[in-house]
Amino acid sequence: MPSFFHRPAAHDIHAPSLELEGVSVAYDGIAALEDVSFSVRQGDQAAVIGPNGAGKSTLFNVIAGIVKPQRGSVRVYGSGPRGHICVGYVPQRNRIDLRFPVSVHDVVMMGRIGKIGLSRWPGRRDRQIVGEALEQVEMQPFARRQIGELSGGQQQRVLLARALAQEAELLLLDEPLGGLDTPSQEAFLRILDRLRRRGITMLVATHDLNQAAEQYPLVLVLNRRLIAFGSPANVLTTDILSQAYGSQMHVVHTKQGELVIADTCCNGGQPPVPQMLGTEPHDLTARVESQVELANR
Repeated sequence: MPSFFHRPAAHDIHAPSLELEGVSVAYDGIAALEDVSFSVRQGDQAAVIGPNGAGKSTLFNVIAGIVKPQRGSVRVYGSGPRGHICVGYVPQRNRIDLRFPVSVHDVVMMGRIGKIGLSRWPGRRDRQIVGEALEQVEMQPFARRQIGELSGGQQQRVLLARALAQEAELLLLDEPLGGLDTPSQEAFLRILDRLRRRGITMLVATHDLNQAAEQYPLVLVLNRRLIAFGSPANVLTTDILSQAYGSQMHVVHTKQGELVIADTCCNGGQPPVPQMLGTEPHDLTARVESQVELANR
């Protein structure tokens, strides 16, 4: 999570929600991000795609102020990321120990720490905001449950509610559907769709190319460096995806267009999702029912 205990950062509502310029990060001399530059305006929603090890989690940690880049700059509403409580970060669920005996309500209340500080108790307004956040993610009936008693999909919704209780203006969701079953994924996507209609700025890391094409007006393709950033129609092309996925991607030519399969591990071990790329925008979202059908063509 972002650090809340720095001096509050200046917040220029007229500045872009997010600007990265020449950002580079390395761990033990191995590059995780190389010279990454892009900007996001208020209300933009973008899918962040790329193979495992592409630097998606590192990118989110940099934006949230958890990791400081060796080179380059990050600006959130005009100033550095540290001290910004407007950035709501939902990390991968498997990176959080959810066995701690704490209630759903208390987990979501943690999102208020940046507003209320550590020296005072939550007030009526804070409790109201927590209740509203739980309602938005359809978890109000579970407010008194222990977080560890919930299913994976329910836990993920609680983590999103914590970011909403923070009154985040920029949401970072790192593979939020990873390891979830189909009904849980569908429920989470419904919630994200409502948030999109509210105009919340959002970056969502995903391995699902169909989801990126169908759900988001912008797609950012990353593999340590920025490969492309733009609309799905302009970004989800075989040339760009080949640059990102390399040998992990296969292209099958069909009468309808080019069928792209990224073999990178995705969706908690689920099989890769084929992606149809054609000449018309609607071809981007065409689905193939199974790998077997693909093999028989």
